Amino acid sequence: MLILTRKLGEQIAIGDDIRITLLDIKGKHVRIGIEAPAGVTVHRGEVYRLIQEENLQAAAFKLNRDRAPISQGKIGALSLFKINERKP
Repeated sequence: MLILTRKLGEQIAIGDDIRITLLDIKGKHVRIGIEAPAGVTVHRGEVYRLIQEENLQAAAFKLNRDRAPISQGKIGALSLFKINERKP
């Protein structure tokens, strides 16, 4: 981890496209501004962790759904296929 000291208004450059500016300090709270290209997503750490957890849960659900055994039932001449749902 790189640790830097900055004063109000000073910046940190990350590569050619990302700038972080120290905007304000009030007690223990620091306000920063982040300039980044539109294709770069920027999230607070706790929000990013939640997104990652939700993505993992969605991927696990899809994996379980895709692997679920298929059972065949018939109603008259019509064949029905149903995915057996697994309960947690």
